[in-house]
Amino acid sequence: MAETFHNRPSVRPILLVDDNPMDVDLTLQAFDEHGMANPIVVCRDGEESLQYLEQHGHPEDPGLPVLVLLDLRLPKVDGIEVLRQARLHPVWKQVPFIILTTSRENVDIAAAYQLGVNSYLVKPVDFGSFSEMVKAIKLYWVLSNQSPFPG
Repeated sequence: MAETFHNRPSVRPILLVDDNPMDVDLTLQAFDEHGMANPIVVCRDGEESLQYLEQHGHPEDPGLPVLVLLDLRLPKVDGIEVLRQARLHPVWKQVPFIILTTSRENVDIAAAYQLGVNSYLVKPVDFGSFSEMVKAIKLYWVLSNQSPFPG
């Protein structure tokens, strides 16, 4: 079941899909460090994220995220399949997706872009670099980018 961190219902959430508890904790810590106002909803496998997509498919739904951070290596359903399913839905194809993974494999990068990912980022190994990446995500995708959805 998806977990929500920093519940502020007036702001659309960021959906984080990652099965690695350490990576989830580092991401939450980096968002806290940079004063992220958006609640963070965490899905810990691909199947759970697909259920979340099904439950939040209307533009007016406050659970429709402003951004999705998606790992590729997930249990049950991999990130490429999650992205494929999301891009079939008329509302979810408008939601920005960022692949945030350890994979530098050309086949993964090509598949993600062919399915309409908005950005493909490789997770840095040290927290300082990771935190700077999260800051850049916040500045561009959350504060600067204009969402097609209200709220």
